[in-house]
Order: sequence, then structure tokens, then C-alpha cells
Amino acid sequence: MILRKFARDILSCLPVLLGFLTIHSALAAAYIVPSASMEPTLMIGDQIGVVVPSYGLSTANLPFGHALKPRDSSGGRLFGHLPRRGDVVVFRAPANLHQTWIKRVIGLPGDRIALVQGHVVLNGTELAWKDMGPAREESRRGIWLPAERYDETLPGNVHHNILKLSQDGELDNIAPFTVPAGHLFVMGDNRDNSADSRVSVADGGVGLLPVWNLQGQARAILWSWRDITRTALIL
Repeated sequence: MILRKFARDILSCLPVLLGFLTIHSALAAAYIVPSASMEPTLMIGDQIGVVVPSYGLSTANLPFGHALKPRDSSGGRLFGHLPRRGDVVVFRAPANLHQTWIKRVIGLPGDRIALVQGHVVLNGTELAWKDMGPAREESRRGIWLPAERYDETLPGNVHHNILKLSQDGELDNIAPFTVPAGHLFVMGDNRDNSADSRVSVADGGVGLLPVWNLQGQARAILWSWRDITRTALIL
């Protein structure tokens, strides 16, 4: 039954997979996840399919886009529109424009954000967590640490899983602030092992992400070396 279900899932996703493998790179691309920052959603080594024009296009999508960053990087997108909260996005890392990083969008321009003991407070409402039980984090290849898995709910009843290694991490408490125009607040699903918008660019993190940096939306896991049953999983 499990094998039959897996085969059925593969067949149902086959058009999407073929699209990612055959469409010109101006429309779609594939990336390999290099780190643990998006666990448990994405594992180290996962190959993911990305729809490039999901949020319009900017010079960040060009091969030499790192050299073409506009002075005002909060805009400058052709047919641009904002992601939705919960979207998994790839982008040029503000700390190193040669690198492509991946995180989840939590806050949009104008949102009021705070963190209290690890919980995100979005526009005055704490995002609900449901404890899903013990899990493991592969912090580096072959190095596993105990963690706890939670289901987090964003506005619009958007659910995703997160990992917590501790209940009092150094990034678990952030004073309230407002996301400025043309920027996004992004986080890794592995909340205690992600240099995301909680970490400044000067310290090697994302900081508040300019929309110019967006390169597309991650839509599917094309292949997973860690767990073959996650292959063809739509994000």
C-alpha cells in the first residue's frame, strides 16, 4: 500500500517535475539545499524546483545580477508583486550576493513583528504552535541533534512545521518593530539554526530582505537523498 501510494504521488506530480527539468531557466530552475536552516521542511542535499517569475523579475535573476543591484534595492521588479506569508523563497543573500539562500516569508511590509520565547507575534497576535513530538536536526552532514517539532500556523490557516533545539535560544526574543516598505521578514524553519531576518547583514544574516533580492518561489522537492518518499513533494 505504501509503495502504491508513493507511485501514485510520483505520477500525480510528474507534470510539475518534468516542467522543472525541461522549462527554460528564465521560467524555472533547480537548487540544492546546502544547510540545515530549513529543516524539517527541506533537508541537506534536497534538490528543489523553483518558479523564477513568481514575484516578477529583477536584475537579481540575471547571471551577473550581483553587479547590477540598484541603489534602491527595495523595488525595481518587472511585473513585481509580493509573496504571501508562508511562501518558501530563494533569493540573493544580502551578505553575499553571489550566494542563493532559501527561507520562509513570515512578515510583509507594514507588519508588526516581535519574538517572545521563540514564538512569533505578528500584528499583535502570537502564531499558534502545536507540539508534534520529538524530532532530530542534522546540523551538519551525519551530525544529528535532538529537537522538538512544532506545527506553526500563519494567518489564513497556513501551516508549516518548525524545529526547536531549545526553548531559550539567543534569537528567541526580539523587541517589536515594523517591516519597512519594499522589505520582507524571513525565517528558517529550523529556528535555532538559521541566520535569517533575526540576524543583521553585518553579522552574516539576512536582515530585512529587500524585494529586489528575490529570485523565485520554491515549489517542489525534485529529489531527496535523505528520504526518497519526500521526492515530488509539493511545498
